[in-house]
Amino acid sequence: MATYSENDKRKLTAQIKHKARGMGFSPVGVAPAGPPEHWGFYLDWLSKGYAGQMEYLVRNLDRRSHPGKVLPGARTVLCVGMNYDQERGAEPADERPRGRISRYARGDDYHDLMNARLKRLLGWIQTLDPGVKGRVYVDTGPVLERDFAARAGLGWFGKHTNLIHKRKGSWFFLGEILLTVPLVYDRPVADHCGTCTLCMDACPTDAIPQPYVLDSNRCISYLTIELKGAIPRPYREKMGDWIYGCDICQEVCPWNRKQARPTAEPSLKARAGLDAPELDELLSMDQTAFSRRFRGSPIKRARRRGLLRNAAVALGNRGTAVDIPVLTAALSDGEPLVRSHAAWALGRIGGPDARRALSEAAGSETDETVREEIGMALDEIDVADGPGGRRGRKREGPETSKPDKHSRVPHAASRH
Repeated sequence: MATYSENDKRKLTAQIKHKARGMGFSPVGVAPAGPPEHWGFYLDWLSKGYAGQMEYLVRNLDRRSHPGKVLPGARTVLCVGMNYDQERGAEPADERPRGRISRYARGDDYHDLMNARLKRLLGWIQTLDPGVKGRVYVDTGPVLERDFAARAGLGWFGKHTNLIHKRKGSWFFLGEILLTVPLVYDRPVADHCGTCTLCMDACPTDAIPQPYVLDSNRCISYLTIELKGAIPRPYREKMGDWIYGCDICQEVCPWNRKQARPTAEPSLKARAGLDAPELDELLSMDQTAFSRRFRGSPIKRARRRGLLRNAAVALGNRGTAVDIPVLTAALSDGEPLVRSHAAWALGRIGGPDARRALSEAAGSETDETVREEIGMALDEIDVADGPGGRRGRKREGPETSKPDKHSRVPHAASRH
């Protein structure tokens, strides 16, 4: 590798940034390849269990502790962003049940797009100096990417833990190239969140227990994507109609409300039907249909059983009897995870048809977890339809709707 004077470094840095921007990356910044500044914070976050079941965040800690352990001789971390904000689509004219998908996941898989483009950028850099070695990462390697991106001036840490750029908001992906060549490093930018706590206040599951700290166990994005088992009952109702990811903390951020520029990347624009997907259609998909529809999409990460689990919860939160048939069909799904959440949803909707479907399923169900969910769903219907329940009060009318203070029956959800 060539020896670089300060003037050489300035020239090469400018060339690389110009090339990166021409390839669709913005913002672009450069950080020194030293130990992560927030390494101690990261270890403390892990020790508190805030990573949930994301065991891959605990693996390779030694490699994560310094870029030089990933790429020997690393001198520089080239950090780039790519906008993924979406057009604001018109509200559907029909009354069909629909879910919400995080903006980043409505298009093609960004890993594929950014990896390929960053590898081309690295190849171009190596034409300038064949001795340069590099490694490309997009959200998957042993690199604390937000730490280096913040040091490279791409933004500051918001209280929701996403990186915020003063002119671009937080709707952008991150990618990195570790390089063995020294460049001119950028400076971090100041924190502009001030006293604002809108993101913390808006989170329906209180997943931000304090500024700059995320408890993944409570985060809707984690619950709908990374969590592979049953969604804890206290969080199901709070998920609303989110079926893959959640954007609430970013949607309320003033820096995002000021920056409304949809992505210019065709492959990141929303695929047909993913801005407001029909829940009954999703819940009816077999594995072949799922694989075909979400080929090349980030949504495949949740797998069929995870996405259908989420769709069942969203239908339960919608709470309308018209959805009982599709949920009843889901009680016969091959995946216990789908059956158990369909049972919960039917318990939320209630009524004689839901009760009948659950009772019939109970007679043939062999999975103990699903049987427990069916039992709790039937209990919830009993409570809701009883004298003090939400549906019982509606039938009795205003004169008898107030239960005796000594005979109130608690809502089933408060018991589980």
